[in-house]
Amino acid sequence: MIDLEVVPGFTLGRYPSSMAHRNRLGSARQLVQPGYSQVMIDLCARLGLQAPLIQAPMAGAQDHRLAVAVCENGGLGSLPAAMLSPDALAAELSALSQATSRAFNVNFFCHAPPVPDEAVEAAWRQLLAPYYAELGMDIPALPSSPARVPFNHDLADVLEGFRPAVVSFHFGLPAPDLLARVKSWGSLVLSSATTVAEAQWLQAHGADAVIAQGLEAGGHRGMFLSDNLDHQSGTFALLPQVVRAVQLPVIAAGGIACGQGATAATTLGAAGVQMGSAYLCSHEATTSALHRSQLLSSAERQTAVTNLFTGRPARGLVNRVMRELGPLHSAAPAFPLATAAIAPLRAAAEALGRTDFTPLWAGQNLSKIRAASAGEITQDILRHWHRVPA
Repeated sequence: MIDLEVVPGFTLGRYPSSMAHRNRLGSARQLVQPGYSQVMIDLCARLGLQAPLIQAPMAGAQDHRLAVAVCENGGLGSLPAAMLSPDALAAELSALSQATSRAFNVNFFCHAPPVPDEAVEAAWRQLLAPYYAELGMDIPALPSSPARVPFNHDLADVLEGFRPAVVSFHFGLPAPDLLARVKSWGSLVLSSATTVAEAQWLQAHGADAVIAQGLEAGGHRGMFLSDNLDHQSGTFALLPQVVRAVQLPVIAAGGIACGQGATAATTLGAAGVQMGSAYLCSHEATTSALHRSQLLSSAERQTAVTNLFTGRPARGLVNRVMRELGPLHSAAPAFPLATAAIAPLRAAAEALGRTDFTPLWAGQNLSKIRAASAGEITQDILRHWHRVPA
C-alpha cells in the first residue's frame, strides 16, 4: 500500500471536495509507480494523474483540444491564456470543461506592461524598413494596445467560474491580491524559475511549486529578476540546484522530450516534468503548416534565443530575420511591443509560403517530435518513463 502522506506544498484538502476528485484520487492510488518519490505520488494524488507529466502551455500553437487529449491520457493538459481576451478565455474554458472532467492547468503571463517610447519605436521601424520595402508594404501605425496582457481581475473574473485545479504563471507571480484570489479557489499555483534566485523568490511570494525552466526550453524564457542571459543554465544544471534551494516541489522543463528524459529529471529530484515541443506536431495542436514543415524537416534544425519577435528572449528555430539581424538586437522594443512592427512582415511572408519573419518556437531537443495524436504521444512518454523506475 502506498502511503499518500502529503509533503509541503501539496495539501490534498485544499482541492474542492467532490466525487470526481475522490475518483481521481483513487485512480492515482492505483496507477502511481513503485519508483516514484513521495512528492511525485502526492502530485499524482492531488491532481488525479497517471504520471506527473505537464503539457507545456503554448500560446499560438494550441487551444483546448490539445489540453483535453493530454488530460484524457493521464497527464496534466494546459491551456495558454496569455493571448486570450476574457470572452475568448470563457469560450475555451467552457469547451475544455465540457470535454474532460479531469484536472487541467491554465497559464497566464504576469509581466509589467511597458510604456511605449516613440524614439525606440521609430528606431525599430527604421531597422525593419528595408523588409517592408522589399515586400512593397507601408510601415503600419502603432497599435492601440498590445496582443499580450498580464493576468488581471477581468481575466480572474472569468477564471473564478471554472476554478481550475492548477493555475500557472510566466514572468513571476501576479500582484498579491490577484494571487490570493486564485489561491482562495483551491487552485495549485505554479510559476517558472530560470535561476535559483527566481525559485527562492517564488517560494517566498506564495508559489506552491516551481517549474525549473532550463535554457533548452522552447518559447519565452520565464526570467523575471534579471534579463542577463549569462545567468541562465541548462535544465540538468539548474534542476538539482533548485531542488536543494527550495522546500517546494520542483517541475523540470527544457530539453525533456521522452520518458527516458523524464526518468533522468526525477532521478535529480524533480517532482514532475513539463514538455512542450514534443506536442507541437500533434494532430490536436494548431501549429501552422509552415511551422510544422520546419519542425519535421530532415535538415539540421538550429534554434536560438531571440528577442526580435516580442521584445523578450524566447527560443525558436533560426530563420532569415534572426540570421540577418542577429537573434538578439538592442533595438527591439520592450515586451510585448516589438511584435507590432514585425507581425505585418510575418503575415506577408507567410502568404508567400515563407517563414522569414515567423516566430518558430521550439526547444533544442526535437529528436522525438512527430506527427501523431497527442494521446499517442502522451502514452508513449508514459510507457518509456515507467519502464525504468526513477
